[in-house]
Amino acid sequence: MYQAKDSAPMSRQAKTTCPYCGVGCGVTATLEKGTLSAVEGDRQHPANYGRLCVKGSALHETLGQQGRLVRPRVDGVEVDWETALNAVAERLTATRREQGDESVAAYLSGQLLTEDYYVANKLFKGFLGTPHLDTNSRLCMASAVAGYKRAFGADAVPCCYEDLEEAELVVLVGSNLAWNHPVLYQRLKVAKTRNPLMRVVVIDPRVTDSCEIADLYLGLEPGSDARLFNGLLNWMADRGKLDSVYLARHTQGLEETLAAAREEDGSVAAVAADCDLDPERLETFYYWFATQLHVVTLYSQGVNQSSSGTDKCNAIINCHLAGGKLGLPGAGPFSITGQPNAMGGREVGGLANQLAAHMDYHTPGAIDRVTRFWATETLTPTLPSGPGHKAVELFTAIERGEVQALWVMATNPAVSLPDAARVRAALAQCPLVIVSECVTDTDLLDYADIVLPASSWSEKDGTVTNSERCISRQRGLLPPPGEARHDWWIICEVARRLGYGEAFAYAHPGEIFDEHARLSGFENAAASAGAGKRLFDISGLAGLDRDAYDALAPIQWPVTGQAPRGTARLFEDGRFATDDGLARLVPVRPRAPEQRLSASRPLRLNTGRIRDQWHTMTRTARAPRLMNHRAEPFIEVHPDDAVEYGVTDQRLAVLTGEAGEYRARVRVANAQRRGELFVPMHWSDRFTRQARSGALITGYTDPLSGQPESKHGAVALAPLATTWEATLLVIDGLTDATPWCESDYWARIPMRGCQRWQLAGVQAECDWLERLAAWLPEAATLWCEDAGDGRLRAAAVTNGQLRWWAMVGPPTELPGLAWLEQRFSEAELSAQHRSRLLAGCDDGAADTGPTVCSCHQVGQKAIVSAIREGDTSVEALGARLACGTQCGSCIPELKSLIEEERAHTRAKPTPDTQVA
Repeated sequence: MYQAKDSAPMSRQAKTTCPYCGVGCGVTATLEKGTLSAVEGDRQHPANYGRLCVKGSALHETLGQQGRLVRPRVDGVEVDWETALNAVAERLTATRREQGDESVAAYLSGQLLTEDYYVANKLFKGFLGTPHLDTNSRLCMASAVAGYKRAFGADAVPCCYEDLEEAELVVLVGSNLAWNHPVLYQRLKVAKTRNPLMRVVVIDPRVTDSCEIADLYLGLEPGSDARLFNGLLNWMADRGKLDSVYLARHTQGLEETLAAAREEDGSVAAVAADCDLDPERLETFYYWFATQLHVVTLYSQGVNQSSSGTDKCNAIINCHLAGGKLGLPGAGPFSITGQPNAMGGREVGGLANQLAAHMDYHTPGAIDRVTRFWATETLTPTLPSGPGHKAVELFTAIERGEVQALWVMATNPAVSLPDAARVRAALAQCPLVIVSECVTDTDLLDYADIVLPASSWSEKDGTVTNSERCISRQRGLLPPPGEARHDWWIICEVARRLGYGEAFAYAHPGEIFDEHARLSGFENAAASAGAGKRLFDISGLAGLDRDAYDALAPIQWPVTGQAPRGTARLFEDGRFATDDGLARLVPVRPRAPEQRLSASRPLRLNTGRIRDQWHTMTRTARAPRLMNHRAEPFIEVHPDDAVEYGVTDQRLAVLTGEAGEYRARVRVANAQRRGELFVPMHWSDRFTRQARSGALITGYTDPLSGQPESKHGAVALAPLATTWEATLLVIDGLTDATPWCESDYWARIPMRGCQRWQLAGVQAECDWLERLAAWLPEAATLWCEDAGDGRLRAAAVTNGQLRWWAMVGPPTELPGLAWLEQRFSEAELSAQHRSRLLAGCDDGAADTGPTVCSCHQVGQKAIVSAIREGDTSVEALGARLACGTQCGSCIPELKSLIEEERAHTRAKPTPDTQVA
């Protein structure tokens, strides 16, 4: 547990914000004697009203100094801050002098706070004069931004979370809300329970846990979203379901948009055939959407991560505009963001095609306006004249040698970007790579010339903005460990050494926020929503003193003199942020994915998140219980495809794409469409070198948004021809993993007190005791071996303490590992425990099976046993085992287990049948 430097004798509670997804949940943290000992949901926060998902509930378990960066490094040598900051300034200056301003770039993250983002954007675009500052938010929501700007004239999410409770119809498109935004999903689920007339439609190629509350599921072909919504627009027009009054008063572009939609056969039968859907189910959706006014369409990465993602967003928005279904409670096209501060980054200009305060390079007068605002008595910034390189193109520019210096903050592009091998090659040849990071072990640090230790959640102090435009405080509760510093401080200190100290003389993040708020209202026309009016305006929060900033309660922008308490939803008056105040319907012509299937790569690959992990696991893997639900990388395969391609459930397989390969364990699932696969995005070289999803994705991007086509890979599938598999549990600190990381497959799974390794190889192993002796510094003291079938179990006990445990054989033969995990924490094993080591469990100890409920660590076998004993409802299982009673994320899986057991019971022959 992380210990504060000045430990206080009393316990206290403090409010902050969760650092994971875009829901932006409020968190109440308990600090006891300087230690953050527990977290729970903030019951007053409007995003979650006390709920937290399992990741948020485990936040206090992810703290601690172990594995944290605590000192700066220059060229691999630890140095003091003065040396490191001088090195950054001197090398950036030399690069600009020799190669020009645009030879330097920055790549930021939605994990940064708004204040960090603001000063980074100000330094690079305002004073270094380079437009090449982009963010990993480009990978998740750039298409949604571009779609909103085309339609509304501004990057303005029109909805709020309350609209999910006011809606008559909620449509989930390309969003597994149950896993990726679980608190919002639970909120929707409660709303549906309270309003039996509410309908939910899920549109997704995969049957996900979000389908638990669906009244209608449309399992469309990947990439056909725009065709589906063009068809909806046609259907509404043909049946007189357009809102002609709203269209006439508040929009333009209907005729051109309808003409584009009618270029292909708009009949239900034709659209259904193109989307691979049942025509009756499709028309049911069309009828529901067209006949309800209060419709919310919630969309996420399944729409955005496409080479035509912006068009897909506009196809959805077109239908809402055509039906007048926005600007009122329970209605609107609602993009749900992936990161906690993706929207905060958009506010301050964190995207390469933006300036600051929602101003763009092409906005009349914007460059001059920002220049004048940032000018000081002695300094005048020199802003670029046009946009910079977006994420994928930025690394291509590094590869070409155009960008010679890159500063990366709080993200891991060596894993997350498409065509990852090419990205790594670009980083390797870049003359100067500066990395601001909080942990010691990320893939990116292998390429860093200068490493700057940054503060992390519970230490950082500032604001974030969630998916409904709600600004919340993320408060610093503990001091950063060692010499780690806040990102805004690091940037300002570099700016001072570059000669720009007067423009970066901030002593507190509240001062940065004040400047950000003042810029948002600077020369912003207040009379109307027409020309010159920026919707993003928080000038009502300017002038807060430090106490008021520290006490800032959640509030939705705009926040102005006319709206001092914030604004729940936008466009209620039908006025938009365009020159004439009219929204635009945008003609959409559907396009197929750029990554085309072929005879050599016949399967469509989908990538995404899983329930208990976040990004590249640098934080979530520090909480061992979050590793239990899906412990290894996996490939989800339809049963028929498994047969066709010769792969087996729980065995290893390999995917091959144009850019690389991916090795993982097969999960056969009827939820997967035939001819399509799913893999998680989280695993990196720190957890398995063979399962980086970015290695399979080619770098095609949307021409408008620059967002990569991460949902539409093209791959081949084949079994990994292993001759052995093994499980190795090693006590923390015994040895590094170098010897066995040469295996043809390995995955590391952090546990409490030890590390679990799943290993496999294609070459036969002859003497496993000899192999283990070569791998480990301590010899086996207990073992049993069956040479005939190559099975072995062995363990080493030194001075009474368990040091390692191994099993050679498929992991399906493993006992439940909870009992063994506990043994590694014991200073001395009892005689009884020592006698049971090779069995891996105590006499009579229940093997609870794979974890289903991560909050309460309840396993599948325990749940199935309870169901067979009569607990045949989620409520009964919760009463007995506590599963499903905290965050609720496991409830869909509990229901699936109940249904599976019911089906199994129905399939059993009756006594009469047996006699017959």
